Amino acid sequence: MRIEQYCVGQVGTNCYFIINEETKEMLIIDPGDSAQMLVEKIRLGALIPKAILLTHGHFDHVMAAQELAKTFDLKIYAHEEEKDTLNHPGKNVSAMIGRQDSYHADIFVKDGELLQLAGMEIKVLHTPGHTPGGCCYYLEKEQVLFSGDTLFCQSVGRTDFPGGSMSQIVRSIKSKLLVLPDEVKVYPGHMDLTTIGMERRQNPFL
Repeated sequence: MRIEQYCVGQVGTNCYFIINEETKEMLIIDPGDSAQMLVEKIRLGALIPKAILLTHGHFDHVMAAQELAKTFDLKIYAHEEEKDTLNHPGKNVSAMIGRQDSYHADIFVKDGELLQLAGMEIKVLHTPGHTPGGCCYYLEKEQVLFSGDTLFCQSVGRTDFPGGSMSQIVRSIKSKLLVLPDEVKVYPGHMDLTTIGMERRQNPFL
């Protein structure tokens, strides 16, 4: 497996490609903007996209999803509790940038669900607090976690948007993420990479 990271959009969102190096099949996590650039990267690498996974429904994580889905005939995945955030401009905070966008997903997943995509197994971890349907994607075999805006390097996601809750996000992290092994690498929605062990020891919010 190989992971490629692209910083996209107005607020520097991390979009990730998870690539099966044996087959060239790949998954796209949180394509928040720069659809054409991402399309070019996929074609340049002769990659075969299989799905788009959204950690949550805020505009800066989903704005390029529809164009990528149309270009490569992909399904968009999100947690079942995130439908309202995706659909509502006030809740997906696209209004912050002067837009009134409504987004969608094709497949809604549940907490604990195991997805078999691109030759990889991905576990869905529902981690509300940043949004009601925020989730993380855990690849146990590879010891990798994509944490969206739930857990950051020595920080946590902001909770002042609609549906946010500081007590809930801390509870989500402690019950769902900090129980993972120390060596699990954390790929967040913004800023730098970290590990579960590092956040257990040094995150001041936890």
